Amino acid sequence: MASPAALVRTLIIAAFAALLAFAPASAQVVTVTTTMTWTYDTGDDSADADDAGVIDESAALLADEGLAEDADLGATRRYAPSATLATLGQAKARFGPFAVVDGTTVRMAGDVTSATPRQFAAMLAAFPGLKRLEMVDCPGSLDEEANLILARAIRRAGLETIVPSGGSVRSGAVELWLAGAVRRAAPDAEFGVHSWADETGREANDYPADDPVHAEYLGYYREMGMDDAKARAFYALTNATPFDDVRYLTRADMARFVTLN
Repeated sequence: MASPAALVRTLIIAAFAALLAFAPASAQVVTVTTTMTWTYDTGDDSADADDAGVIDESAALLADEGLAEDADLGATRRYAPSATLATLGQAKARFGPFAVVDGTTVRMAGDVTSATPRQFAAMLAAFPGLKRLEMVDCPGSLDEEANLILARAIRRAGLETIVPSGGSVRSGAVELWLAGAVRRAAPDAEFGVHSWADETGREANDYPADDPVHAEYLGYYREMGMDDAKARAFYALTNATPFDDVRYLTRADMARFVTLN
């Protein structure tokens, strides 16, 4: 004889079977799907908050002498590397291409990148008594916007720019030398000039004469003491040599355009 528990189970199963048998054929089966959405914290809010306290170094270094509004030189370069780069020897501290020799003198060997203006500012903060920038072996810039920011910072700092005996400044580095409050150069100093080139390979002479990029350079040369005629003549001289070549000028050649001490 079946136990009472077994009998109850049998009755329950029979009841369910009866319900299924007599259910209408049109009865709908409803499926409930639960969707779970995961939210990932990308940190965007905190990034915005951090950005609010970041100093715009370009604005800080340029002050009210900003780049021409429509000129974009960030991808433009003036660069003439050599097979080897001169070494600067012992230094109290190094900041990118700069080597601080003592409390008043810094030497430079190497190119200018987007980071160089920041390195220069950090160097001045650490050594506020610097007075002379000796340009030993300077091949130019990989970022012309940064190069002109740095040049104007050199002028505002009142540094004397010097190309020592055997020294070479080329391409965009010539703009840095021009920025000196006082400019000096040894009799055998060399100045290499050529056209700038943008990220597509177009050079200065590939742009219309009224393009803002030309006004940026001409304005810079005038800031550094050239009159309009000399600024235009020097700019034309540099652009007469293609980017892939270099024309070397002497101390006497540079003295035709700016005052040397």
